[in-house]
Amino acid sequence: MYINYNTVNGIEYGTLTSSVRSGHKVGKSSQVYLGRVIDKERGIFKSRERGLFTYDLKTNTFGSVPAEYEAPSLQRKTKYPRRTTLVVSFGDIFLLDEYIRESGLQKAVDAIGYRNPDTLKALLAFYILTSYANCHAEDWWELTYARYLYPKAQMASQRISEALADIGSEDAKRSFFREYIKFLERFDSDTDSEGIEDGILIDSSGLPNAVRFPLTAVNNHNGIISQEVRLIYVVQQRTGMPLFFRYVAGNVIDVSTITRTVAELKANGVNTKFAILDAGYYTEANADALIDAGVSFMARMKSNFKVYQRAVKNHLSVLESKENAVLYNNRLVYIKCIPCRIGKKEDKSAYAYLCKDMTMRHEQEKKLIERAEDESLSGADIFDDLQKQGVFVLIATRKVSKEKLLPLYYMRDQVEKIFELCKQDGKILPVNVENESTFRGHLMMTFIAAAVLKLMSSKLSKTSLTTESMFMILHEQHALVYDDELITTEPVKKMNEAYRAFRLHCPEKIPVSLPGVD
Repeated sequence: MYINYNTVNGIEYGTLTSSVRSGHKVGKSSQVYLGRVIDKERGIFKSRERGLFTYDLKTNTFGSVPAEYEAPSLQRKTKYPRRTTLVVSFGDIFLLDEYIRESGLQKAVDAIGYRNPDTLKALLAFYILTSYANCHAEDWWELTYARYLYPKAQMASQRISEALADIGSEDAKRSFFREYIKFLERFDSDTDSEGIEDGILIDSSGLPNAVRFPLTAVNNHNGIISQEVRLIYVVQQRTGMPLFFRYVAGNVIDVSTITRTVAELKANGVNTKFAILDAGYYTEANADALIDAGVSFMARMKSNFKVYQRAVKNHLSVLESKENAVLYNNRLVYIKCIPCRIGKKEDKSAYAYLCKDMTMRHEQEKKLIERAEDESLSGADIFDDLQKQGVFVLIATRKVSKEKLLPLYYMRDQVEKIFELCKQDGKILPVNVENESTFRGHLMMTFIAAAVLKLMSSKLSKTSLTTESMFMILHEQHALVYDDELITTEPVKKMNEAYRAFRLHCPEKIPVSLPGVD
């Protein structure tokens, strides 16, 4: 067995060849294409299928190239070397890199401890700035300022898969969150008038995927059946910042995850005092567990619980009164606080808040009347249904004034906003990874991307820009590549607005060392 080297159009390629003897003749029996020769002495090759890899002829084994390895300049062996790209996209990656460092978030990213920091930084930028699949990362890197910011980045598809597996390790995750939680502690910890501080919002979202590992399972959510993993996000109440994430099998019922999520938070140094939950998380068992753990909570209660039914039966008829009227978000809502007992043994004190949203009631009233006309129903037929329209019950273990109740509960919309950031701008879907180890790294990158985007969106709140529109505009600002410097093109009005929002000055030129050309 030997490696046969062949040069085509100035580029050297390697083919693993075995020979067989027949009498006095020796012929080739089989061939395995290795790919482009990167470093013949060290046995490093590059192919479309494997990316950058090593091959040891003595042991006949394939391996991974060390993360810190920097490939030499790859030029065609001709009189005329291949020219580098003379114009690169500049503005979006420049502003993003500057902001991550200036914000202090870079310390948490560095805590991941990946051996090739340039790869980690470039990959994060790729997740934030593009919606492309990871197989296009190398092309993106070559055509943007990222190539000069992170010259040692290894962005081939195979190398990214290897990087994600390391980034998603339990050790890397814990190291990141240790620093990230310290980073969040910089924000002012305001306490509201209800004494609810350090609150968290917990919700989950399904991630449909075709990744074959045990946690991918069939789930039926709102009548939609899919193969998915369930992603749980925890969001900080006072800042709306993503705080933590974990994932469970797609067919695991939400109610079984809440106490484990709280336990992981505490293990990571987050001792929450108050949690706002979606209706799917409330059960009597969870109520017992949360209260026993010293965690107060608020949740929307489904209509099949006794507390809900008692509140409606005993208090709905007298709910619409002057003392119960509250204005919220240009809507009239009647709210009545009812002391109650919850838990499996009904031995724990709580408060049920019977609410009636009149805007919602009127919308439902129209639909009911239309149905009555279509089905030839009388007014009496729909009277009972009409009384319950717009009615819902919130359960809380702390007493909250009726004026503060709905603003507090609807803070849970912050979780939806984070999921939206992850799915639309943070590249969480579609899940294009090979296995669970790379899946974990993918979730880590999308989480960090969501944190960055949330921070940046706050900076843009007083401008005409969103993070999406800002990066789209800045992507069109280019830099001209010369031997030892980049010269930027003039920023237009919207670009300058973005730079001002982040108190950044766009440089006219930047000294660089020209990376090797491929």
